[in-house]
Amino acid sequence: MLNIRNLQAGYGKSQVLQGVTLDVNAGEIVSLLGRNGSGRSTLAKAIMGLVPAQGAVSWRGQPLLGRKTFEIAHLGIGYVPESRDVFPDLTVTHNLLLGQKHLSRSGRWSVTDMFALFPQLATRANVRAGVLSGGEQQMLSLSRTLMGDPDLIIIDEPTEGLAPKLVDAVRDFLKTLQAQGVAVLLIEQKLTIALDVSSRCAIMGHGRVVFTGTPEALLANELVRREWLAV
Repeated sequence: MLNIRNLQAGYGKSQVLQGVTLDVNAGEIVSLLGRNGSGRSTLAKAIMGLVPAQGAVSWRGQPLLGRKTFEIAHLGIGYVPESRDVFPDLTVTHNLLLGQKHLSRSGRWSVTDMFALFPQLATRANVRAGVLSGGEQQMLSLSRTLMGDPDLIIIDEPTEGLAPKLVDAVRDFLKTLQAQGVAVLLIEQKLTIALDVSSRCAIMGHGRVVFTGTPEALLANELVRREWLAV
């Protein structure tokens, strides 16, 4: 589905990605691990056309580099940034409706489905998104992206700063996506979650992918974990 080859990207004169190669296949969750500054968020932005990049990124055989972000989204890729970016003056329900890709027809997911996934959002349906807690805004951002009916979602640090109960809700959300055949590129700091939900794990260091393998292979490789993940 998503194929990345020798991707290079950065900000101005600062080169962050130093030749990233990575694949995400249909229906799998690939967790992207690494220390802060390793280039994981820049990779997500480069895929979505938010930073200039060189190399090759293709989605179902179609090249993505040079396309506008909304064009990439319409091809079936959703993106949940670390900043969440809800519309603060609109209600929860209106935020969800804005996530729909096609107003003329229904996708696989409805507002009712989102409220079933995150019951806490249902109790806040008519509340402005700007007054939600950080965890509730994260639920809303995840749900709004899913309303666009993507086949791949790139999710940047969904559990950052969340209480344990909300972390469990995000974990369940990810497992629901996998059960429904939605592929996920998950940028995550918590190794326990990555090991629990992932089909494969990839580790970034110094702007490159330095390890790819199954969760079991990563758990068995203490040297890699110590070299690239330990703080």
